[in-house]
Formats: sequence, structure tokens, C-alpha cells
Amino acid sequence: MPENPLAALMKLDPKLEAHLKECDEFAYSEGALPKKIKYLIAMAFDAAHGAVGGVRAPARNAMREGATKEEIIETLRAAGRLGGAGGFFIASQGLEDVFE
Repeated sequence: MPENPLAALMKLDPKLEAHLKECDEFAYSEGALPKKIKYLIAMAFDAAHGAVGGVRAPARNAMREGATKEEIIETLRAAGRLGGAGGFFIASQGLEDVFE
């Protein structure tokens, strides 16, 4: 599977791709919260909602913004606690190759 789970759809619909890119730039821009924190929040939501790719991609983005392995793990602990045990399984799958 490609890194972006929407890659096939965005290839077919370039306007959608542009729109989503604009939304990402708005949501993840530096502001009162650093980008790193915003990516950790996104990762937690996706872990709690069962999106493996939604753990992997934000974890990598958070690391690019300076997040540590420990910050990622603690974020996923909170996500698993709030979202249920299934979030731990999703988090584990999503992190399989992130720290390699």
C-alpha cells in the first residue's frame, strides 16, 4: 500500500488532492500548538479510530518535527486508554517500521 491511503483517489481527482493539501497546511501549520503536537494528536485520533496508516504517517511527521520515541509512545498510551484496547493493536501495527 502506498504511504498515502488516498493516493489512488487523488491521482484520479487532482482538485481533491489540492483541496486536501490546503486543509493539511491549515490544520498542521505552526501556531499556538507546535506542528509536532498537532501530528501527535492526529496520530492518537487515528489509533483510537482504527487507522493503521493514520498512526504511521503522523508518527513520521511528528518525528520530522522533533517528536521523540517516548512522546509517541506516551501519546499512544493515552489514545489506547481513551479509545479502547483496539487502539493498542492499531498503534502496534502502525509503528511496525517507523523506528527502523
